[in-house]
Amino acid sequence: MSPSLRGARQFVAVAAVAGLALTMAACGSDEGDSGSDEQITLKVSTFGTFGYDALYKEYEASHPNVKIVESNEGDLGKYTNALTQRIAAGSGAGDVVAIEEGAIIQFLQAPDKFVNFQDEGFNDIKDNWLEWKNVQATTADGKATIGLGTDVGGLAMCYRTDLFKAAGLPTDREEVSKLWPTWDDYIATGEKFLKGAKGDTKFVDSATNTYNSILMQYAGEAPGYTYFDQSNNLTFDSNPAVKNAWDTTNKVLAAGLSANLKSFTTEWNAAFKQDKFATIACPAWMTANIKGQAGADGEGKWDIATIPGGSGSWGGSFLAVPTQSKHQEAAVELAKFLSSPEGQMSAFDEAGNLPSSPKNFENPALADFKNEYFSDAPVAEIFVEGAKNLKPVFLGAKNQAVRDAIENDLRSVEQGQRSSDEGWQQAIKSAKAAAGV
Repeated sequence: MSPSLRGARQFVAVAAVAGLALTMAACGSDEGDSGSDEQITLKVSTFGTFGYDALYKEYEASHPNVKIVESNEGDLGKYTNALTQRIAAGSGAGDVVAIEEGAIIQFLQAPDKFVNFQDEGFNDIKDNWLEWKNVQATTADGKATIGLGTDVGGLAMCYRTDLFKAAGLPTDREEVSKLWPTWDDYIATGEKFLKGAKGDTKFVDSATNTYNSILMQYAGEAPGYTYFDQSNNLTFDSNPAVKNAWDTTNKVLAAGLSANLKSFTTEWNAAFKQDKFATIACPAWMTANIKGQAGADGEGKWDIATIPGGSGSWGGSFLAVPTQSKHQEAAVELAKFLSSPEGQMSAFDEAGNLPSSPKNFENPALADFKNEYFSDAPVAEIFVEGAKNLKPVFLGAKNQAVRDAIENDLRSVEQGQRSSDEGWQQAIKSAKAAAGV
């Protein structure tokens, strides 16, 4: 029998505390030491949903001198811009800061601004993370690792079984997966859905979520980068993965499949309860967003099928410790605790974030887990197998700035303000402006 969510939490709660001594570097007794009697406050800066509430309580219970305050700043773009400014200013950043995979390389340009985990016992515990995850947070010369992996964003497709049934489509996840071996098949399925759907329900939530998933999938297959090559040269208009993702997404728009929502806005959040769309490109971390926005009424109405094309990855983050922290030693210990295999399992239990630690892939709490909210979908079977064989996609130092600009241009096409070709030409200009070339 698969463990329940509550049972998994009990398992990881014990494991996290028991495993702490095995994964932490030894602590001294100087200022900021979480093992000392000095009362300190550690600020953890995050965005989105990391699933650390239970871990914070466990850590504070075993470290009575430490108080943890999380500052969740929501929107990724705004958060990354603010963090960049705080790091450059030398003040204002958290003691532990989350960094999304698309932004980690920009911070690798200034590794002296962050604690080098290689000086803090990283080489003794590096097997806690997938090798390609470690590569993403390590400088090109291999001398500094500034981030500890949290999750990976293995790709799937989440869908509403009740809306599929009403539109005359199959609802079983294996049958649904067979509907769209390719993105063209996905679009064709969407057209069938619209013919049978009731009301104004669309097939997909937004252009940008679809585009980002397709781009990361295509780039992972070849050439291994998106907007910038490994020499940090802008390749927006020369990388076939980018143009193919743009064209495929615009086929979705031309077919009238999109609900034209801007992701992570109030309208997008509300749409989950208003039957505004039936499918959403679904990295593992997206399941927490769906559950949080759809609420109790959505339980059992959602399921998870394979992504067109079979696999891919979008998203995943790291924890870093800025050198401006006044409690670096304590912050390093906390970052290791949160990102340990046990910590990752707790975050998975709380928020559905797929662990980046291969040590968890055979853990029964993950391997046998079925997500009750998503119609008992077998999470490991859907997400983990693909994550094992993924290769890192290189994202340039100004990836986030270019991505934000391109998403704005794509939305202008989605809103009918530009044709696909006009949007593409504008996107080329926007990419160059954002990249500073």
